[in-house]
Amino acid sequence: MTFAATVLTLYPEMFPGPLGVSLAGRALREERWSLDTVQIRDFATDKHRSVDDTPAGGGAGMVLRADVLAAALDSVTDGRPVLAMTPRGKALTQERVRQLADGPGAIILCGRFEGFDERLFEARDIEPVAIGDYVLSGGEMGALVLLDACVRLLPGVMGAASSGIEESFESGLLEYPQYTRPYEWEGRVIPEVLRSGDHARIAAWRKARSESDTRLWRPDLWERHVDARVQSPSGAHKQDEGQKK
Repeated sequence: MTFAATVLTLYPEMFPGPLGVSLAGRALREERWSLDTVQIRDFATDKHRSVDDTPAGGGAGMVLRADVLAAALDSVTDGRPVLAMTPRGKALTQERVRQLADGPGAIILCGRFEGFDERLFEARDIEPVAIGDYVLSGGEMGALVLLDACVRLLPGVMGAASSGIEESFESGLLEYPQYTRPYEWEGRVIPEVLRSGDHARIAAWRKARSESDTRLWRPDLWERHVDARVQSPSGAHKQDEGQKK
């Protein structure tokens, strides 16, 4: 099964873009995944090929029309998950990326202007997705980020299978620091433990650094990680108590 991506956009020339080089580009040429684009404007019904209109209730900017977008979506809907790139969406996580990478692919709708007519989400099964708490000119950059995150996890894309496991966010923590030659650089040396050959010590050091760096740089991730560790045993304990009754 090939991971198939279809991107609905007003700017199909932005693809494959960076997805055409490096790991993703090689995998695309090897047909480990496929990428198609759909020009939303092709589904406009007036002579000006309009895809947007002024906001109901007034305000600045323009809003993408639900009728045009729905027609574009309906032309490619085939059971793959449909995602809309929008700052109003749920934040993309590594867990969701892995779920998508394990599936048949995705249909990605790229927003522009002031966003989508909300009725589109009421009428179609669409998952709103955001890649961060900031605003871009359009959803295309978000679609590139999402697809790159998915494609690198596809079988055979990365050289070593473990490359996709021992990374930031896979365990809910940031990845441990990495070092390589030269041994000394500007008076700084590689930590002794990484040169010891003691795999148990190295694993313990990496785990400790992963935890300490997460606490320091991403306290939000650390809080969720600690909560997850606490809830699992407590939930099991409550379940055992219920069975005893």
